[in-house]
Amino acid sequence: MRLTVLGCAGSFPGPESACSAYLVEAEGFRLLVDFGSGSLSALQRYSDMNKIDAIVLTHLHCDHVLDACTYIVVRRYDPSGALPPVPVYAPLGAAERISSAYSQENEAIDDVYTFYGLQPGTFPIGPFSVTVDRVNHPVETYGVRIEHGGRVLAYSSDTAPCEPLLRLAAGADLFLCEASYADGVENPPGLHLTGREAGEAATKADVGRLLLTHLVPAWVSEASIVDAAVAAFAGPVEVVRPGARYDL
Repeated sequence: MRLTVLGCAGSFPGPESACSAYLVEAEGFRLLVDFGSGSLSALQRYSDMNKIDAIVLTHLHCDHVLDACTYIVVRRYDPSGALPPVPVYAPLGAAERISSAYSQENEAIDDVYTFYGLQPGTFPIGPFSVTVDRVNHPVETYGVRIEHGGRVLAYSSDTAPCEPLLRLAAGADLFLCEASYADGVENPPGLHLTGREAGEAATKADVGRLLLTHLVPAWVSEASIVDAAVAAFAGPVEVVRPGARYDL
């Protein structure tokens, strides 16, 4: 199983990164997890954009789904002919949200996507066993656990501390975890993690490696996020970058 970071900026694209989008591959199958603002550009850089086999959208905030709207053009108007619909696993309302962002007429997009509503549980996507659960965010949001060949990748999506996050991350080889907020200040509740909270979750879940994502460099010092995470987690910690690849 291989993880490729396409975008990792939090809340809005940064000067060096698109928003959240992660490509997970195994046995020739390509699963895209989130499809945030600007990430279609990176997808073309690191993969064949016509060969995405399935998509998981963890929640419907723009920084996690917006390029799924633009991707309609790729699938529908390819010069060689329209491409078959891609399965999309997403919260309820995803079809309407993406369609309305693409066209003010709210046109049907079932020629491009086949939607499946997420709910807590485990199910197969291609060669992967995927487990999702609701995490602590203002809209319906799912953390994700992806298993293949005895290896585990866990992804927090956007969340404040919660027990489902720890269950999803338990014993994961790689824990891709958001860390949007600075420690030592009063942050809005029920929205995001700090570096310390990401480190604490990694420790409680006994993960092998902590990969920090969804940072907002315009608002928070990256060094302070990392220092806080390292103080709370004894294992390897790093901030992900666009184009970074991790083999599990």
